[in-house]
Amino acid sequence: MRIAVIGTGRIGAFHAGVLARHPQVEEVVVADADATRAASVAALTGATAVTTVPQAFTGVDAVVIASATAAHAGLVATAAGAGLPAFCEKPIALDVPGTLETLRAVETAGTELQLGFMRRFDAGYVRARDLVRSGRLGRLHTVRAMTSDPAPPPAAYLPLSGGLYRDCLVHDFDIVRWVTGREVVEVYATGSDAGPAMFRAAGDIDTAAVVLTLDDGTLVSATATRCNGAGYDVRLELAGERDQFAVGLDDRTPLTSAEPHGADRPGKPWTGFLERFGPAYEAELDAFVRLVRGEAANPCDGRDALHALRIAEACEVSRGERRVVEVAEIPGG
Repeated sequence: MRIAVIGTGRIGAFHAGVLARHPQVEEVVVADADATRAASVAALTGATAVTTVPQAFTGVDAVVIASATAAHAGLVATAAGAGLPAFCEKPIALDVPGTLETLRAVETAGTELQLGFMRRFDAGYVRARDLVRSGRLGRLHTVRAMTSDPAPPPAAYLPLSGGLYRDCLVHDFDIVRWVTGREVVEVYATGSDAGPAMFRAAGDIDTAAVVLTLDDGTLVSATATRCNGAGYDVRLELAGERDQFAVGLDDRTPLTSAEPHGADRPGKPWTGFLERFGPAYEAELDAFVRLVRGEAANPCDGRDALHALRIAEACEVSRGERRVVEVAEIPGG
């Protein structure tokens, strides 16, 4: 099997390395708008570099799209037009109309599109999902989700990111749906731009808090920040009438107890998403390989990305208008 990786930045280079080591992948082809960067990643991973992105769609069995966000929709549509299954990092597009248009192209072509929501492949989240479905927690009444980055991204990234809800909290929105098996029906969102000035300049926020109501009445709080100096902290807490569990709580969680006999600051806190979720990224690409080989169903299709994006869009409306927003108000349902 030959798989092309389009985009050779940090995550694209990581994906190329994972696929190059995969026993079912004979060759990895890498392409980038920056041909020099593609050649460098090819040299490091043992992949084959091509000099232009269009060349990556020829003579391959599937494509992995890890390019700049603005290029995702066009590349997914190109893959569909070529009859190729595609794996795409989120988002498909930064808005609902662009996402719907791209999904129609995939559906018309009859090809597969798997989205990169890697938390679905993390061992802790998988166990949490099983615990909810087993009834171990009893009636689930409260969920708390958190994503905290240790440092802000480069200023140039912010205007291209789609904002904190679409770029960061969208992972929490997806995993809440996946773990609980319920849909979000309404949101109330707020945010702060009191941190570095570059967020205000970009019209973005550095910290956010959201209250979500699920279709069975379960309440969810979701928070995110770009400025968590203690380290990379991603958690999910599930509280039910019988028990409660936490994902992401271990000896590397960047959290220090204020209690006299509580846990001290971890000696080696998580530093970033590739370190924390490395095994999950590998597992999602293995799932994609099995999907391409016809050995497994799609574990996270484009409609999942649409659902998560609509929640993020509802959050933007809520923050801007300072009101509760029903997700049904957002087109594309």
